[in-house]
Amino acid sequence: MNPFYWLGASAAAILLAMLVYALLNAEDL
Repeated sequence: MNPFYWLGASAAAILLAMLVYALLNAEDL
């Protein structure tokens, strides 16, 4: 497999997790 594919997939997963975390924090405030 292409290593850049895994790099992009992991980066997208991290960004998605950060987005969900930010939305949850916004609901708590």
